[in-house]
Amino acid sequence: MRIVSARQIPVLYRIATWIFPPFFAGRKRWIGVENVPESGFVLASNHVSSMDPFVLGMPLWPARRPVRYMAKAELFNRWLGWAMRAIGTFPVRRGEADADAMRTALQLLRDGEIVGMFPEGTRASKGLRKKFEAKPHPGTARIALAAGVPLVPAAVVGTAKLLRFSPVTVAFGPPIPLDDLAGMPRRRAAEIATERLMTAIDGLVTQIDR
Repeated sequence: MRIVSARQIPVLYRIATWIFPPFFAGRKRWIGVENVPESGFVLASNHVSSMDPFVLGMPLWPARRPVRYMAKAELFNRWLGWAMRAIGTFPVRRGEADADAMRTALQLLRDGEIVGMFPEGTRASKGLRKKFEAKPHPGTARIALAAGVPLVPAAVVGTAKLLRFSPVTVAFGPPIPLDDLAGMPRRRAAEIATERLMTAIDGLVTQIDR
């Protein structure tokens, strides 16, 4: 598995890897880490809690592979912007085609990095009214197809009840088959890949919940 030097790991991401593991001692379970490619890839997961990005990256820390998340541009304000960058995220303007975010993601993938995304765009949970509904978007698959890298499904379960000290599980599935989509119109290829991706993610959640 590709090893990333400590110098390449964003400073707050590195600090998080010191703080969070003890908090989850004795109640974490990682499944399918062997499905993680050694080269750059897009990691796509369900999204139920603000803690998901931290927990999703934890199984990959022993190999010193940080996940570079795409985060909503609203978080990159004068109060939070420094922290978002220091943890290795990059902004995306939701609800529109963001060429800058696409270029950043493609460059990271070409450099062998892991780009983390939540295909539904926001947390799938009840509570405050949200501007964006949690539903699958093809942008995640479109980036993997454009970069020619694996699209790896993942599932996180238990993060919505962290304060109750419930078990937390992260599962990684095999990369989504994409080779048969070559030569197909880009929009249709992304739609099919997204359907396959969400089916795989749902299957991982069901596997964990058994």
